[in-house]
Parts: sequence; C-alpha cells; structure tokens
Amino acid sequence: MPGAAHPMFRALIVLALSCLLSPAFADERAQTQQQLDATRQDIAELKKMLGKLQEEKSGVQKDLRSTETDIGKLEKQVEALQLELKKTEGELERLDTEKKKLQSARIEQQRLIAIQARSAYQNGREEYLKLLLNQQNPEKFARTLTYYDYLSQARLSQLRNFNETLRQLANVEKDISLQQAQLLAQQGTLDSQRQELEKVRAERKEVLAKLNNDVKARDQKLQAREQDQADLTKVLKTIEETLARQAREAEEARQKALLAAQEAEKQRQREALAANSSEAPKKPKAIPGPLVSSSGETFGGAFSAAQGKLPWPVNGRLLARFGETRGDDSRAKWDGVMISASPGSQVRAVHGGRVVFADWLRGAGLLVILDHGNGYLSLYGHNQSLLKSAGDVVKAGEAISTVGNSGGQDSSGLYFAIRQQGRPSDPAQWCRAQG
Repeated sequence: MPGAAHPMFRALIVLALSCLLSPAFADERAQTQQQLDATRQDIAELKKMLGKLQEEKSGVQKDLRSTETDIGKLEKQVEALQLELKKTEGELERLDTEKKKLQSARIEQQRLIAIQARSAYQNGREEYLKLLLNQQNPEKFARTLTYYDYLSQARLSQLRNFNETLRQLANVEKDISLQQAQLLAQQGTLDSQRQELEKVRAERKEVLAKLNNDVKARDQKLQAREQDQADLTKVLKTIEETLARQAREAEEARQKALLAAQEAEKQRQREALAANSSEAPKKPKAIPGPLVSSSGETFGGAFSAAQGKLPWPVNGRLLARFGETRGDDSRAKWDGVMISASPGSQVRAVHGGRVVFADWLRGAGLLVILDHGNGYLSLYGHNQSLLKSAGDVVKAGEAISTVGNSGGQDSSGLYFAIRQQGRPSDPAQWCRAQG
C-alpha cells in the first residue's frame, strides 16, 4: 500500500515542523513586539516635540506676518520719499533760476545807480548854485526846479527797487538753504529706512531658514520612526499570521493531510500574486513650464465672457500648473498657478474690479483679492508689497502689488488663482495662450 502511506507521511512531516518552528517564531514575535513598543514610544516623544515646534512655528508665522507687512509698508514709504526728493530737487532748480535772474537785475541796477550818482555828484552843486544866482528868468527857474525834482524822484525809485531786489534775493537764498537742508534730511531718512529694510529682510531670512531647517529635521526624523513602526508592524503581523497558520495547518494535517497541502499551495499563490500587484507606478517627471506675458490689450467686457482673452498678471515662467500634484503628497493639488518672476516686478490686475482683501494671510503671504462681479474672483499671493487697499476700484492692467516671496517662500514668484462661484478654475483657460 505505498500509495496510501504517502499523504500520511507528508502530514507527519508538517506536524513535526510546526512543533519545532512554533517556539522560534514565538520568541521572534516577543522581540519584535518589544521593538515595536520602543518605536511607538519614540514616535510619541517625537510627535510631542513636533507639537511644540508647531507652536513655535505658529509664533514665528505671526512674527513673519508682521515682518513682511512692515517690509511692504517700508517699500511704499521708500517710493514716496523718492518722489519727494524729486520734487525738492525741482524746487531747488526753480529757486536757483530765480536767484540768477535777481542777481542779474541787481548788477544792472547797481550800474545805473552808479552812473546817476557820478552825474549828480559832478553837476549837482554847480547847477543849483547857478539857479540860485540867476534871478532874471523866473519861468526858466521854475521849470528847472521841476526837472530836478523828477530826477530826484526817479533816483529814489531806483534805490527802492534796488533795495527790494536785495530783499527778494536774500529771501530766495534763505529758501534755497531751507530746501537744501530739507533735501539732506529726506536723503538721510531714506538711507535710514533702506538700512532698516535690509536689516528686517536679513532677520526674516535668518528666522525663516532656521524654522524650515528645524521643521525639516523633525519631519524627517518622524517619518523615519513612522516607517520603522510600519516595518515592525508588518513583521509582527507576518509572525502572528505564520503562528496562526502553523497551528491551523497542524490541525488540518491531523485531520486531512492532502487538504492541508493543497491549502498551503493556494496560500503561496495568493501571496505571490499580492506581492506582484503591490508595486507602485513611477511618478512622471515634471515638465518645465512655458513663459507667460502680461503685455497686450486688456479685455473690457464681462468677466464671464473673458475666457482666453485676459493677459497674465506678470511676465514670467509657469512653475506649477492648475491641478498638478503639490509637493510629495499626491492628495494635494494646485488650485491655481505659480509664476516665477523677478522680485519687485509689478503685478497687474487681469480685469477691472474692486479690492476685497489686501493683507497678510498665512500660507499666501501678502495677498490681494479682486472681485470682478457675478461671483468671479482673482487672487494674487506671495507679494513683496501691496499697492492697493481694500475697497479700491482698479482698472484692467493697473498695478496692484509687487512680486515677492512672502508667506514662507524660498524664491520669488506669484501665486495666481481664479475662483468661479467659490470653485477653483484653471487660469490657463482664462488668460491668453502662453509663449
């Protein structure tokens, strides 16, 4: 009966192996459980540290909001001071021209007065003596006296004009000195504010770099611990499944050796199939974005009819498109676009509307939101400075802000988005085709 003894022989072998391997798997399970408990404790401590870091980050975010708002205000004050400097320089030029005219008038008046003074000195006494001694022609005497009276009045008038010219010249020179002092003071204020601005920018950069490094280090460490936990859990699950399977197979071997062997083969096939189907597809490489332009004619019709007709808000290159994965998390998608642009570049409204928000917002930095009517909004984020305030009415193509990297960005760029009845809409469908 050799054929009948063969299944029973295999059942005995399975049972013997189960008895021998079960203690070894049990010891490995205990060790794995200890490692898992230790890893879970590390993760709990790391999450606690990360929570404290998040609190610190929240405080730094508040400081970052205040700092970047101050930077925007300082940029605006610097621009205003530069305009005042130009006005003061123009006033100095006007006063200098007036001074030159007054100096020329003074020289001419001095020359005329000198000529009359010499003439009066040479002829004055002799003529008066002759008039006093000549009593033969009274009418001629009277006419001569009248003539000399006119001459005296003309000389006095010229002297008064000369004194007035001197007075005006002194006032102009005083105004020039005052304007020059004001110009020097404005230049000093401008230099001080520029130095303060650079200092604030340097502090922001240092704080932001430290914050990003700390968060990155903690996140990496936490991710490593969580991966360790996942790996250990998987090992522990495998051991527990193995122990349960061994016990089940031993019992089934005692009952029916052939059925146990067939079940083991099916289990192996299922595990192989699961391993083959668990491979994740590779992530496609990002394609560099095209150039976009804010030049060209603006669209004056209703926003709802503006699809494909609007200019872009700034010249630059698309770094992220609408709907693309945002970062490493495949669940996060871009609800707008990111446009790379030089810091300080003017951001222009793509369509006429009213400013409904112009302030710092966490995650978006200095942000401007325009209402175009009928439920259409456009958003412009991560600005360096804001040129408009809430309530302002702006025209299409009008500058509303300048490009920056506020809100925690490492490089300068503009976040641009469009909302239609509260839902994100692809800006590429509204703006003119890219170059």
